[in-house]
Order: sequence, then structure tokens, then C-alpha cells
Amino acid sequence: MLQSYPQGDFPGKAAGDVMSSPGPQVGDDMIVDVALSVLIGAGADHLLVRDEDGRCTGLITRYQMTAHHQGPWYTEETRLRDLIYDRGPFTSPLMSAHDAEGAMRQRALRASPVIGEDGHALGVVVLTR
Repeated sequence: MLQSYPQGDFPGKAAGDVMSSPGPQVGDDMIVDVALSVLIGAGADHLLVRDEDGRCTGLITRYQMTAHHQGPWYTEETRLRDLIYDRGPFTSPLMSAHDAEGAMRQRALRASPVIGEDGHALGVVVLTR
């Protein structure tokens, strides 16, 4: 997990060096209510969303899913792919940890998937502050 460090405190560290487990992953065809149950059951803050080939399509948070329930567009059949959530650009495992932190802060993200060349999630970098 990334912590807030003064600039330069990541000498030689890449995002792949500081990432944590990718955590729970679900298909983009999953119904929002089921995905929310998975997230709550896992005690996670976010889910990684995958396409039918297992490639990461984004990261969705509990807040984003519960906000869907409060909107006039709510239906019990809405799929994750129909919601607005972070769909990239994602973090490369070779990107410097400092640059990854800067990119996440610029985009107001608390977590970012670390994606391999094949599009599959290798892990997640998370801001702790």
C-alpha cells in the first residue's frame, strides 16, 4: 500500500513492489446488488471488475454501488458494466511508486489496479492517507 511520503521516498520502488493482493474480482455482467453483497461479504472497500476474458475493466467502490441505489435510474437488474466507475488508465507494475501515487491523487483515487501486459490484475495500490 502506498503511504504519503515526501517526494523521493520511493527510490527504486515500482508500483509492483508496493502493491497488495488484487482482492475480490467480479464479472462486469454481475448485477449490482449481488456485487454489493460480494463486497460486503469480503469486507472490502472495492471490487475489481473483469470482462468475459478475465481482463480488468476497472475498479468500483461501495460508494459508487450504493449511490446507484439512490438514483431514479435504479433497477434490480442493472449490471456493473452499466455503472460509471474508474475504467483506467491503470497502473503498470513498472511505473514508479511515486508516479503512481501522483497519478492517483490527481484523479482523486484511493486505489488503482496494477495491470499486467495481458490486461489481468496483478494487484492494487492503495493510498493509506
